[in-house]
Amino acid sequence: MTMIELQSVDRIFEVGDEQVHALDKVDLRIASGEYLSIMGPSGSGKSTLLNLLGLLDRPTAGHYLLDGRDTTEFGDKEQAVTRGEKIGFVFQAFHLVPRLSAAENVELPMILADIPPAQRKERVAHTLDAMGLSDRARHRPDQLSGGQRQRVAIARATVMGPAMLLADEPTGNLDTRSGEEVVEVLEELNADGLTLLIVTHDPDLGKRARRRIHMVDGRIVEDIVNEAVAT
Repeated sequence: MTMIELQSVDRIFEVGDEQVHALDKVDLRIASGEYLSIMGPSGSGKSTLLNLLGLLDRPTAGHYLLDGRDTTEFGDKEQAVTRGEKIGFVFQAFHLVPRLSAAENVELPMILADIPPAQRKERVAHTLDAMGLSDRARHRPDQLSGGQRQRVAIARATVMGPAMLLADEPTGNLDTRSGEEVVEVLEELNADGLTLLIVTHDPDLGKRARRRIHMVDGRIVEDIVNEAVAT
């Protein structure tokens, strides 16, 4: 089942007197449950594409269909509601709230969604346990390793049960061992049915995905299925 469909999507930015085509006539279809990496040099449009897929940005032209609905017709409120219900985000810099504990960081999306406290507590405990972080629930970010902070970020991104997780350089700030642990967590979530899209400069990480696209100058120049890991 197709979850994402981009139809001739452009994203143009005004830089001084010039127009920069961050995305240039992009066509893309992604099925529910896919594991896809997005690769390419700096400035190729990878993060712009991820922001657009995450409803953090809008195309200048073209259409973005999510579960068959044309998101380019959404107002700001509908866009925000859809983002909160369907999409999780993980970033290279973690973006945890420094003064809050791991559990409190994970709880934040549920507070914003007005979920009752008892239910929040249960879901936080379950999600941290799934990340192997039950014994770190009361620790603040500065008391955690980089890998632990990223797993807290993943817990926060998935505690609401999104259908899709967008990860922008999720191992970029981690050592090799911590990065491997984080990737394994992401791949376990994908194995459970979560659609996983990863932007990365790391060729080894990119090759782990069942499908990878390569971008240059705002265009998709390669779209490859990795038969070695395809299911």
